[in-house]
Amino acid sequence: MASKPSIPKGTRDFSPAEVAKRQYIIQVIKSNFEKFGFQPIETPSFENSETLMGKYGEEGDRLIFKILNSGDYLAKANATHLEAKDSTKLTASISEKALRYDLTVPFARYVVQHQNEIEFPFKRYQIQPVWRADRPQKGRFREFFQCDADVVGSTSLWQEVELVQLYDGVFTALGLNGVTIKINNRKILSGIAEVIGASDKLIDFTVALDKLDKIGEDGVKKEMMEKGISETAIAKVQPLFSFTGTFSEKINQLSDLLADSEEGMKGVEELRFICDKVTALGLATAILDLDVTLARGLNYYTGAIFEVAAPQGVAMGSIGGGGRYDDLTGIFGLKNMSGVGISFGLDRIYLVVEELGLFPTTVTATSKALFINYGENEAIYAMKAIKALRQSGIKVELYPDNAKLAKQFQHADRRNIPYAVMAGDQEMNSNTYTLKNLQTGEQKGLGLEELKKVLA
Repeated sequence: MASKPSIPKGTRDFSPAEVAKRQYIIQVIKSNFEKFGFQPIETPSFENSETLMGKYGEEGDRLIFKILNSGDYLAKANATHLEAKDSTKLTASISEKALRYDLTVPFARYVVQHQNEIEFPFKRYQIQPVWRADRPQKGRFREFFQCDADVVGSTSLWQEVELVQLYDGVFTALGLNGVTIKINNRKILSGIAEVIGASDKLIDFTVALDKLDKIGEDGVKKEMMEKGISETAIAKVQPLFSFTGTFSEKINQLSDLLADSEEGMKGVEELRFICDKVTALGLATAILDLDVTLARGLNYYTGAIFEVAAPQGVAMGSIGGGGRYDDLTGIFGLKNMSGVGISFGLDRIYLVVEELGLFPTTVTATSKALFINYGENEAIYAMKAIKALRQSGIKVELYPDNAKLAKQFQHADRRNIPYAVMAGDQEMNSNTYTLKNLQTGEQKGLGLEELKKVLA
């Protein structure tokens, strides 16, 4: 007996209604990207392993899906590593490609490869799936879409100001009022590590700090100690765990804390610029907040860091994030190419919009009317009307089989199609169509032009 088919953990099938809702979100994001001058590109679903490995830190590397080489992949395997069962070292000889982990590193590779064709500053957006070998849970999947917008070729902080506005525009359009756009700066984190005497532990420090929401203050302190950060150093960052006040007040507190760090003060001034300009321009519904514990455990951010939290009352992880990466293209040989970008988490945004009941009812609208099939002659008569209605942008369809009327009406009901159109001998003789409202039962004879007006 054949086993029941299934799909891998962390992946999903999508119903017609779910696809319609996802496409609605994508269209809102896409239209806002284009309003801000971003242009679309696409990159392959998999890259050469060397393109991806080492770009996301040790934790990120473990989450990259590796693709086995074609054919007898063990034939070229390193015998020593194979015999020692050293999977980490063996991987390099049996897997030369990997599924993309995000869209930013492939974008950096794209910029380097096509640098002679690109007009800088280059503003691109990309809406494609990515894959991570993560532990599946609510809002976290192994296959999911990212919707990215990046600018490369400019160091201007006006880009960060615009990206904050872009976030505000998208979430306002989706009805997600009250999202919090958290912002920090890696220079500030470097400055903090410097003033507490832990500069050599910067990555360990930021990776642990980034987990504050997940494992709490005690968990962060424990991880820092396990990474070799002293109790004295941890005590000096205690104020960070209860950092409060307005954006301006927090910046002033940071100025005092980082007065002896040149790098840290650069970060403070960058945040001050962004805060001042966003305040002057205003935001429609989003809230901009300085979160000094925000680190994002990715090695390539060098300046501003963004993370978006859902409105209060919704239990969901971040629904967007990003930052500045001044040296990202340098890993592919193109120096002095600054970039900054943000990403929208489509799948999590979907869950939040669904939970709050914010999808417009028209999003999942199916065909406006089902033409009943009475036979071949009647069907061709119906199809002429269907063609004319479709040319007017009206969604209609013909039931494909000359089945019992009850079955055809039941089909319309199950599909939530609001109208049925009957075109039998009587209608053909009078060149009309009988339109039936399937909710009220009301029906009336109409000419084609009248039918268009009612169904439009």
